[in-house]
Amino acid sequence: MQRFAVPAGAGPHDVAPAADGGVWYTAQRQGALGYFDPKTGKTRQIPLGAGSSPHGVIVAADGAAWVTDSGLNAIVRVDSKTDGVTVFPLPAGRRGANLNTATFDRRGRVWFTGQSGIYGVVDPATAEVRVFDAPRGAGPYGMTTTPDGTVWYASLAGSHIARVDVDSGRADAVEPPTARQGARRVWSDSRGRVWVSEWNAGQVAMYDPTSKQWTERRLPGEAPQAYAVYVDERDAVWLSDFGANALVRYDPASGQFQSFPLAGKPGNVRQIHGRPGEVWAAESATDHIVLIRTLPAE
Repeated sequence: MQRFAVPAGAGPHDVAPAADGGVWYTAQRQGALGYFDPKTGKTRQIPLGAGSSPHGVIVAADGAAWVTDSGLNAIVRVDSKTDGVTVFPLPAGRRGANLNTATFDRRGRVWFTGQSGIYGVVDPATAEVRVFDAPRGAGPYGMTTTPDGTVWYASLAGSHIARVDVDSGRADAVEPPTARQGARRVWSDSRGRVWVSEWNAGQVAMYDPTSKQWTERRLPGEAPQAYAVYVDERDAVWLSDFGANALVRYDPASGQFQSFPLAGKPGNVRQIHGRPGEVWAAESATDHIVLIRTLPAE
């Protein structure tokens, strides 16, 4: 594991590897989007505006970074070539959405969640922002897109996941087996199965939309707290465990866990992302981002 410092006080929350080898991160406590270049070790930060408090970041095919900004109550696009910032505010009447995570659908639209009880979509082609009420109220947090283009979100407060129809905007809830498990983040594997980090239960869960079957596994240790989840190119599942202050790799084939203790005491990794051969995470409590190098899939 390697650690790289970002500006003091940045409070990096989410990370998103870029196609050029760099890594975007949200500097939540400084109202900025950061970019780290592993080749030079240098960072730059792009202010997003007065009151900004960015949470999530994803990268589009054109290299632009898209940010969920709870402080601005808006979705923000940052041009990777010019650092130009474009703000897409939520519609009037949708204040205090507590925006969290975003994902792209097959049309390049940006879907997003808000813990206040909403989810929505931005169409970059028209700049239209649509917001929907979550069917069970407060809690939408993590979000992912499966290989067939289906969008899913996890509801932390609602303890369920939900499938979003990207044409109608309708969301249908799916209940995990464990009650009040605290489904926090979600990530799809290559087969379209949805992996879920269960914060309250300290478990990793998998839902297969084809068979409609669930599996759940408790993380090792006395008091695990599964926060982030990410599935790499080998379909290995990575989680952050606040209870053990570690990143954890789970191999679905063998059922084995492997722990990677964090140097920060605590590190508080709230999101994990990656690219072939690399797993990236942000230690939000220590102003560092971390890298684990893996063997890429053949």
